[in-house]
Amino acid sequence: MSNHKEMIRPYGDTLNDGKIQLSFSLPIPCNALGEEAAKAFANKMGIHNAAVVHSAPLRKNFSFYIVYGTAEHQIDLNDLHVVEVKSNVMSKEEVEIFIKDNFSEPLVFIGASTGTDAHTVGIDAIMNMKGYNGNYGLERYKGIKAINLGGSVDNETLLEKAIEHKADVILISQTVTQKDVHIQNLTSFIELLEAENVRDQFIVIIGGARINHGLAKELGYDAGFGSKKYAYDVASFAVLALKDKHIKK
Repeated sequence: MSNHKEMIRPYGDTLNDGKIQLSFSLPIPCNALGEEAAKAFANKMGIHNAAVVHSAPLRKNFSFYIVYGTAEHQIDLNDLHVVEVKSNVMSKEEVEIFIKDNFSEPLVFIGASTGTDAHTVGIDAIMNMKGYNGNYGLERYKGIKAINLGGSVDNETLLEKAIEHKADVILISQTVTQKDVHIQNLTSFIELLEAENVRDQFIVIIGGARINHGLAKELGYDAGFGSKKYAYDVASFAVLALKDKHIKK
């Protein structure tokens, strides 16, 4: 570990002034007591001179607050450990050429939002033809057969469909979760693959706002992608991994 400290803190008006804004809800009515409770909570978080700059009732006995103040804490960047996907990112056209040059038949990608998650914007952005933000989805890629099962798909159904369609890559999106239920659901899927002795038959990738590569590796997945990733990011990793692991010829 480096002995050099690279300390940073949030800033608002000038560098290192520690100015910070946070928002949260409290299970009390929106009134003077609620605002005082919001400031007290911020103070316990190490935020000095906390001021409630916005408050609103949510419903009876619940309220929302935006608090502005000064954070006392600093962090040393050298203490942070980040696990990133280490893979060459190719364009859509480069992925298509790679598939043509390295595989004898189309690759099958199957994906879904699983468990209780009915939110399909993420999986649609990666898989559907239209894609997102000017980047086409996997349905548009030559050499890829993309099958999007939609939302609220249970793990058993996803695996059943993956085997039925002879999938090479399984994509799982987890966007809307509560109390870390996505961790339980993702863990259960890997356990299902291992129980059926088929883990090595697939490249399995997860994605979503609360997903990162470190979490994915910890849970037993090949890769994890957070926000601001597109179909070409996922496709690049998947085709290279299929080649490296000799899963598909």
